[in-house]
This record gives sequence, C-alpha cells and structure tokens, in this order.
Amino acid sequence: MVATKPPPDRPIEGSAVADVVLVTGVSRYLGGRFASALSKDSGIERIIGIDVVPPPHSIGRAEFVRADIRNPMIGRIITQAKVDTVVHMNVLATPTAAGGRVSQKEINVIGTMQLLAACQKATSVKRLVVKSTAAVYGSSPRDPAMFTEDTGPKTMPTSGFGKDSVEVEGYVRGFSRRRPDAEITLLRFANVIGPGIKTAMTDYFSLPVLPVPVGFDARLQFVHEDDATAAMLLAVRGPSVQIVNIAGDGIITVSQAAAMVGRPIVPVPFGTAYLGLAGASSGLGRLLHRPVVLPLLRAGSGHHEDARGHEVHPRHTTREAFLDFADHVPPVIPGADAAASLIGRAAGSALQTASGLAGVLGRMRQVAS
Repeated sequence: MVATKPPPDRPIEGSAVADVVLVTGVSRYLGGRFASALSKDSGIERIIGIDVVPPPHSIGRAEFVRADIRNPMIGRIITQAKVDTVVHMNVLATPTAAGGRVSQKEINVIGTMQLLAACQKATSVKRLVVKSTAAVYGSSPRDPAMFTEDTGPKTMPTSGFGKDSVEVEGYVRGFSRRRPDAEITLLRFANVIGPGIKTAMTDYFSLPVLPVPVGFDARLQFVHEDDATAAMLLAVRGPSVQIVNIAGDGIITVSQAAAMVGRPIVPVPFGTAYLGLAGASSGLGRLLHRPVVLPLLRAGSGHHEDARGHEVHPRHTTREAFLDFADHVPPVIPGADAAASLIGRAAGSALQTASGLAGVLGRMRQVAS
C-alpha cells in the first residue's frame, strides 16, 4: 500500500505561489472538506469559498461569499481579491443536488464557462485546479482493462454528469490555449467513497437489495474521500501536472462489493418497463437510470495513473476505501432476502414477457413477408 505524501510545506520551485485561493462548491461535502484542510496551510494568506447556499459544515478559515458562478459577478470577486489560484469543485454529479437536470447542466457547463472567462481576464490568476471525473472515459464492454490519461474513450458519455464533464474539460483546454502562462491541473477521480460522502454509488450500495443487470458482474474502482482531499491539496501547493487519474489500487466487482455491505443481489432485466415500474414504486428506477450508475453496473471501468510527476498516490486501495464505507452502512433491513426473492420472480416474469413479445413480433414479420 503506497502512502499518501503530505503536501509540501512550500511551493515547488518554479511553480506558481498560492497566496489567495478561491474555491467553488464549498457548500458541498468534498468542497467543504477541502476548504477546511486548506485552512491549515499557514502559507496561504487568504481563502475565499464560493457557493449559492451557505455551507452546512465548517470550511475552516475560508471566507464564505454567496455567489453564483453563472453570474459575471464572479469576475469582480476574482479581480478585487487578486486571486492567484482558482480551485473549481462545483461540477455537480447528481441532478438532485441542483434541483433538476436543467439546473445541473447550467451550473456545470455555463458556470464553468463564466468562471474560466473570468479567470482568463484576471491577470492575477496563475493557477487553475479542476476536480474532474473518470466518467469522461465512458463505460462500455470495449474498454481497455485500465484507462490511462492518454487513452481515449471507446464510447463517449452521451448524457448527465459524464457528458457535462467532457464539456468542462473542453473549456479547460480552451482556457489553457488562451492563457498559456497559467498552470493547470485537472484531476480525474474515480468514484469517491468513504464514511461521510453521499453519491449515486453510495445510495445504490445502501439499498436493502441490490439489483444487477442479468449476466454482468462489473469491475469497480474507488478513491477514498481522504485521498481525494489530499490530491486536491497537492494540486494547489505542488507542481502542475495538467491531467492525472486518481484512483485506489486494484478493483472489486459488484458482487464482491455487495458482500462487503451485506446486501443480497438479484439479477434483473434492465428494460424500460422494469425501470419504470421500479421508479414508480420506490425511486429505484430513477437511481439506476442516472447515467453515472447504470453503465458502471453493466460494463464497469478501471483507471491507472500514468507517470506524470504527481506525488499523491492514494493511501487506500479500492477495496480498503470501499470497506471503510461499508463499515458505516446501516445493517440490512429485516426481510431483505424475501424481497430479493420477490424481485427475482418479478424480474423472471418480465423477462418471459419480453421474450414472448419478441416471439410474437417475429411471427408477425414472417407473416408480413
């Protein structure tokens, strides 16, 4: 197990000095943790935390400013405070966090455009750090065993958080061309997990029964929330590395993860009819229909950090990170095994119905021809 190296006490020679740091998304869990951890660095003179709602947690000595990055006012804040380092952590993974998919896309895409436009105009900005995601690689059966930073996706994300993140990275590359003097670090995190964070994947593995696509046992990779924070800290104080993958060593499968959280699994057909029924009854369909969840449960994904000079290697392996989450998951409710049996029978009936319908359609085509 490789230990996480602490951020250097002073900036690496030749790298931009972080004196005034602006952090977006401080009202979200990881943004708040990062701002609080960054507050312990006495070498940073001032920290400004930006979000549209006040943070429900401590953000250390960061000064909270209520502002929307979609509003041009963000440019005045950067200019007046003479911000030299911008840390963008406000790319939202779930539409519920933004009040719907439309708002999520506006915050992720339009917000990033406005923020980078403000950074481009502000000559004081010397470094940009962006929290991105390994979801930009997509997830398909044709994927390589491990993605490196230079590996292109076999299937591009077509919706949701993954598609937004691809667009965000495109704007970052555009900023890099227009401001070649600015240092850029873009961190592509695997699914962040731990005892405190709440994501679509933690919601899924907290269900009393885990439905999985028939015939699949996907590979999963995670990074612990502590390691994610450490990586962001180094990105501020360490050398610029452009793009780097951050993921715990190794992989686990969906069935192994289910065993760790003590949840029964049930193979189900993931057709539209089943998802609609599940969504109407329990919200399960809405969870599984999130673009970040369903592709991973089918094809999985793995990521590897290439040699890029980034000195943080996650202290927790994928298995250790997931086990820390599993230790804090409430025990399964009584009757979960019976529920799994019922869902399994319902899934079998749905599959038989689908097969019968396919047979009828086939015979109709034969008659028509």
